[in-house]
Amino acid sequence: MNLRPDWLPALAAFESAARHQNFAHAGEELHLTASAVSHHVRKLEARLGAALFQRHARGVSLTSEGRKLADAASTALTDLDAVLKALRQPDAGQQRIRISTLHSLVYVWLMPRLPRYAALHPETHVHFETEVALTRFDSGSADFAIRHGPGHWPGLTALPLMDESLFPVASPKLPGTRTLRSADQVARLPLIADLARQGWQDWFRAADVHGAQFEERYTFSDSTDALHAAAHGLGAALARERIVQPWLDDGSLITLPGPRIQARWSYYIVYPAHRRLRPQAQRFVDWLLADVRGTTGK
Repeated sequence: MNLRPDWLPALAAFESAARHQNFAHAGEELHLTASAVSHHVRKLEARLGAALFQRHARGVSLTSEGRKLADAASTALTDLDAVLKALRQPDAGQQRIRISTLHSLVYVWLMPRLPRYAALHPETHVHFETEVALTRFDSGSADFAIRHGPGHWPGLTALPLMDESLFPVASPKLPGTRTLRSADQVARLPLIADLARQGWQDWFRAADVHGAQFEERYTFSDSTDALHAAAHGLGAALARERIVQPWLDDGSLITLPGPRIQARWSYYIVYPAHRRLRPQAQRFVDWLLADVRGTTGK
């Protein structure tokens, strides 16, 4: 049985009568007479071939079939009401920003900056989606993404956000770290790796350490997890400058001997080239770029 549009007035009358358990009260709510509500309900019962109310001298009460329909009708109308309220308040949607980014970046770099933005724009709601794959930007997806990469993606505008450098770190509790004096001695430590395109082989080469025998004892898919492992004393990690700072600040990691090497990839703000950012998203992007450049008065 298909739900036809001409059923809707009868369903609305039934839902109100079921909620009030009274045809007269439902009529007052719907600006109908009690007899009109009763007529709608009887019409619905006839179409369904089932009694929805028990009529008695003191009023009406729902049958088991009526209770099932009342529960479904109430849920459906509540959902519709929520959507209608959202549509009547377009400003609420305009104040929401959806950002796709890397877990490591939002956790230790972006999150500490958010209180400054919230102080300026307390009405803004920010929704984060953390993922590694490049965002598809389908309908209803992120306004923009922050990605680590070469800066050239077909069909996307890429705004440079910040560069990155790599250098070794370890917990001061890791045996042997305090006595290290040169880059080649780092190879003697148990090493922690992640899945970044530049790793220990690149760093030893840049440090002019050739033929080093080293062991990558632990490998993590996320840079943050690699740094957590290093802070627990499992080994030395090759840290990204933009990610490692909280661990350096609290002393759980220290910098080891050797050079800082420039990362081949940088961080970019990306979004579809064929469309402009919504004003709310553009405001956040402008603020973030200014914050990175130290021009927001923080």
